[in-house]
Amino acid sequence: MKALVYNGPRDVAVKTVPDARIERPTDALVQIVVTNICGSDLHMYEGRTDMETGRVLGHENLGRVIAVGSAVDRVKQGDWVCLPFNIGCGFCENCERGLTGFCLTCNPGSAGAAYGFADMGPYEGGQAELLRVPYADFNCLVLPPDAEQKQLDYVMLSDIWPTGWHATELAGLKPGESIVIYGAGPVGLMAAYSAMVKGAAQVIVVDRHPDRLKLVEQIGAIPVDDSKTDPVEQVLKLTDGVGAHRGCECVGYQCHDHHGHEASNLTMNRLVASVRPTGGLGVVGVFVPQDPGSQDKLQQRGQIAFDMGTFWFKGQFMRTGQANVKAYNRYLMNLIHAGRAQPSFLVSHTLKLDQAPDAYRHFDERDAGWTKVVLRPAA
Repeated sequence: MKALVYNGPRDVAVKTVPDARIERPTDALVQIVVTNICGSDLHMYEGRTDMETGRVLGHENLGRVIAVGSAVDRVKQGDWVCLPFNIGCGFCENCERGLTGFCLTCNPGSAGAAYGFADMGPYEGGQAELLRVPYADFNCLVLPPDAEQKQLDYVMLSDIWPTGWHATELAGLKPGESIVIYGAGPVGLMAAYSAMVKGAAQVIVVDRHPDRLKLVEQIGAIPVDDSKTDPVEQVLKLTDGVGAHRGCECVGYQCHDHHGHEASNLTMNRLVASVRPTGGLGVVGVFVPQDPGSQDKLQQRGQIAFDMGTFWFKGQFMRTGQANVKAYNRYLMNLIHAGRAQPSFLVSHTLKLDQAPDAYRHFDERDAGWTKVVLRPAA
């Protein structure tokens, strides 16, 4: 089968690799129809993780089931399915509690497994023609009859929409409240979209890329360009000087100022300053335990200079971590099916798998207009 393979920093290529196959009775084999490039793929692409060479990338996947193992009961051949990026067993303590992003079975010695991702198990990714899905009855979200028609919406259930929703949940957002979101990449846009769906009275999004800020405005949120104004001052101005009720960090450890200088603590400290006393912070931007590629000695050890004093003095709370996709994806699917949501609004490019290396380069360089890339391995 053809698949996108990681060769090293900023070096990916479409190669012929052995076909994915059913390895255990609980597996399903899925023919991938659409698969997204995620912002967190760029951490690996840039060589800022310990991703092994030769691995297949891709954790935002949707396709058709073409075979199932002998122990699979619910999922059938021919089903259209969307796969949560985190792989869960369904029976460990964390999965039983709904914390499927922290499964204790699928990546022994660690909490959490995923397709095609550094330090999250041996599972190959779905930027390929075929994907093996472990514990298929648990992990496959079987889609409604309009799956083919709305595939660009449903594929967002694999990661970024549940992750954006998760950010607002971690922050504790309630209807009628205000929220500030740092980062208008795909996850930040989905956090803003989620806040709008939830009935937030005011949604403020900080970024500096004109194409992303245009999408912020398109969904009815308030864009703030931090290359032209102090974002904290602007958020305070928009919230009568007290700050937003809630805040989300959707950038992660490779955040940088508008001059291009990396500063891993920048968005976190701005978030603390932008949210009012007793407000909640939801952090879904990726932060890692080690970052040897950083120029900052603290960040090399996975640490940042955090404004703990202001955070404590304001009595704020913070919750973090990757989304437990299965906690949200079925309900968000229903919104798409009912015509109440269309998360595909952020898709800028739909390309063949062979075009993936060039797409990674454009997305990594934040070229104008490259907001979200969908690949079609079957095209």
